Amino acid sequence: MSPQDADRPTPKVPRGFRDLFAADVVARREMLATLVEVYERFGFEPLDTPALEYVETLGKFLPESDTPDGGVFALRDDEDWVAMRYDLTAPLSRVVAQYGNQLTSPYRRYQMGPVWRQEKPGPGRYREFYQCDFDTVGTESMVADAEICSVVANSFEALGIDRGDYILRVNNRKVLNGVLDAIALPEDEAGQGPRLTVLRAIDKLDRLGGGGVRALLGKGRMDPSGDYTGGANLSPDQIDIVMAYLEATVEDRTQVCARLRELVGSSAVGDEGVRELEEIHELLEAMDLGPDQVVFDPSVVRGLAYYSGPVVEGVLTFDDEDGERREFGSVLGGGRYDSLVERFTGNKIPATGASIGVDRLLTALKALGRQNADRSQRPVVITVFERDRMVDYQRMANELRSAGIAAELYLGSKGFRAQLKYADKRHSPVAVIAGSNEFEKGEITLKDLRLGAKLSKTIKDREAWTEQPAQVTVARDNLVAGVRELLERHGSTEEPT
Repeated sequence: MSPQDADRPTPKVPRGFRDLFAADVVARREMLATLVEVYERFGFEPLDTPALEYVETLGKFLPESDTPDGGVFALRDDEDWVAMRYDLTAPLSRVVAQYGNQLTSPYRRYQMGPVWRQEKPGPGRYREFYQCDFDTVGTESMVADAEICSVVANSFEALGIDRGDYILRVNNRKVLNGVLDAIALPEDEAGQGPRLTVLRAIDKLDRLGGGGVRALLGKGRMDPSGDYTGGANLSPDQIDIVMAYLEATVEDRTQVCARLRELVGSSAVGDEGVRELEEIHELLEAMDLGPDQVVFDPSVVRGLAYYSGPVVEGVLTFDDEDGERREFGSVLGGGRYDSLVERFTGNKIPATGASIGVDRLLTALKALGRQNADRSQRPVVITVFERDRMVDYQRMANELRSAGIAAELYLGSKGFRAQLKYADKRHSPVAVIAGSNEFEKGEITLKDLRLGAKLSKTIKDREAWTEQPAQVTVARDNLVAGVRELLERHGSTEEPT
């Protein structure tokens, strides 16, 4: 290696980041456009905030440290630390506190954009990813919480996810607190204590199953690797009540509420939580959201110290190769957080909302076969036979673009066959062909590349190929009409099957 080679930078992406090319970018753009339509139909308005916030806004820092901590990317801004936002909720809280008098109340907003977390990357886990949030700030009404389910259900179905292929799981943190009151578990101090241990155990139900959670509620559990996790040290009777709470899920939401009311006993906060679930059930009924779309699931805890009331989690399901129903996993989470804005104002400002993990949902759509690899309007490619007639070719491109048809004039230096290969690689639907003969006759040839790709798999006879309709000649003046007719064969943007 020469010294000059050694000085050249190595082209690589930082760990935990990635490049996205046309197919993924277009898929994301189209998905977000669908979500915007649904959100605005429900009265949410857009908001955009900076990528950087002061670390005090994000609440991720260690006062005794020289640098911010807690999974954020940070840098100095004069004397203050700023960090890249790690979610879209903390910036919303800052906006509400800063512009409260200028905003409508309740304030309903949606926001879409990248967030960054300085965490260990892994398969499917990136340090930069997209979120898509919608929130209602300034109301304690359970209508706002019930509407989360309606917004999500409408969003999923607008994206082609049918009923039966998704389920929204709803719980209320107040009910769980009521159950912990009922077993006389003392309140935690300084964010630590037996209740937090119980919450962490419950949060592992999907991964460890009932037996693993029961062990963590008791003395503790040793995993197959030999690592030991200490438990909450509950008594057998206390463990039985917590497990009965976790097992209260049935399809009938009213039955779940009745069972939860038994378990919370005389707890005031537990009773309040059950009443809120009962109200949400009535609102879901009015929104025509049945138990095949929304269930009450006590095992959903989400954000151990974050949420203060109703919580929701959205998962997708699919049939595996054996016909068994499987869960893809969570693609949405949210709930009520009534104390986040209070950090800035000192006053309680109720809020509720949800966040869709955009990249995870896109992955799920592809896995479920609901997302084409590339649904973009690929350009018609105008091939170049006569280099001295570039002005004429440019006029063709301009006519198509003016008619709203994506068009690209070939700008390379290769011959005709290479140009057609280029058009195929670009997934172009149509190639425009015009050489000296066509120009003399006032004609152009249009090649339907998508139909040609289909026919090439079945037609082997040269004579039969010349009779097929994948290539037509039209008058030069009919360029736009001829191209549009070919595009309409395939619904304009469909990929060949």
